[in-house]
Amino acid sequence: MRISTLLSYAGGFKEAVAEVAELEKAGLDVVWVPEAYSFDAPSAMGYIASRTERVTIASGIMPIYSRTPSLLAMTAAGIDYLSDGRCMLGLGASGPQVIEGFHGVPYEAPVARTREIIDICRMVWRRERVQHLGKHYQIPLPQDQGTGLGKPLKLINHPVREEIPIAVASLGPASVAMTAELADAWLPAFYTAEAAQDVWGDALAKGNAKRDPNRAPLEVFAGGMVAIGEGLEHLRDLARPGAALYIGGMGARSKNFYNDIFSKSGYAAEAKQIQDLYLAGEKKAAEEAIPDEYLARNSLIGPDGFVKERLHALQESGVSSLNVSFAGKTAAERVAQCERLKNLVDTM
Repeated sequence: MRISTLLSYAGGFKEAVAEVAELEKAGLDVVWVPEAYSFDAPSAMGYIASRTERVTIASGIMPIYSRTPSLLAMTAAGIDYLSDGRCMLGLGASGPQVIEGFHGVPYEAPVARTREIIDICRMVWRRERVQHLGKHYQIPLPQDQGTGLGKPLKLINHPVREEIPIAVASLGPASVAMTAELADAWLPAFYTAEAAQDVWGDALAKGNAKRDPNRAPLEVFAGGMVAIGEGLEHLRDLARPGAALYIGGMGARSKNFYNDIFSKSGYAAEAKQIQDLYLAGEKKAAEEAIPDEYLARNSLIGPDGFVKERLHALQESGVSSLNVSFAGKTAAERVAQCERLKNLVDTM
C-alpha cells in the first residue's frame, strides 16, 4: 500500500514543502496538492518537484471547469517533465458554489465532461493531432464557430510518458462508475471499510465491467488521520471540525455530496442533524453530533493492534493505497507518525 497525504499550508507553503521532503524520507509515496479557490496547484507542484526526489506529485484536485482539456494535459505533461515522471493528474468537479461563484462557469454535466477530458488528455500525451467531437468539447472548434481557422495540432514537446496517471475524486454512482472504467486512481471521501460496499459497490462493479483489461486495476486511496500509539484515541476528535464542515456546510442544503455519502454510510439521522445544526450556526454542536464510531472507523488512531486491524479492513474493502494526515504539533512528530505507519504497512 502506497502512503499519500494532502499538502498542508498551515505553517506556510515553503515550510509545508520542506516537511514533504522529510516525509518522503520517512516513507511517503504521494503528495496531493489542493486547489479550491486558493493559489493554483501547478505552481506548487513545480516547486515540490524541485525539492523532492521520489514522491509522486498529484493535483488533489484540479477542477475540470477552470481549464480547457488541452491545458490540463499540457500542465500535467509539464510537471511530469520537471519531476522526471512523477506527476499524477488529479481531477474533480468541485462544486457549484465554487465553480459558478468563483469561476463564473456553469456547473453542468460533470461526469460526461470528465470522460471527455480523460480521452483528450491521453490523446495529447500520445502526441496525436487533437481531434475530438464530443458533446461538451469540440477540438478544433467547428468551422461555423469562431474564425473558422482552427486546425488539428499536436503537442510540440515529447512528454516523458505517453500515459500520465489520472486520479478522479468522485462520489456519486455515475461518477464513481466512470472513474472505475477510465481512471487510474480514485479519491473517495468519507470512506469507511464497513460501508464501502453498500455505498459504492454497485458503481465500482459497473465501471470495472467496462474497464480496458490492459489497464492496471484502479488504485483506491483512503485512510484517515494517523496517530499510532497508546492512549491517543482522544486525537480522533481532531477530525470533528473538518467533518462537520463538509457534512453540514459544504454546498447547499439541497445539494451536499458529502452529506449524502455520510447518510448512505449508515448515519442518515446524524447527517440531517449535523447539517441542521451547522447551517443554524451551531458549529460546535454539529461537531459533537458526529458519532464516535465513525471517527474510529475513519481513522488510523490508536495502538499498533488497532491500526493493523483498520489497515486490513481497508485492504479487504478494496483500498490499495492510503490517503492520510499525520497528527502532531510539530513536523518532527508528524514525520515520526509517517515512519510508524510505513513500518506497519511493510509488515502486511
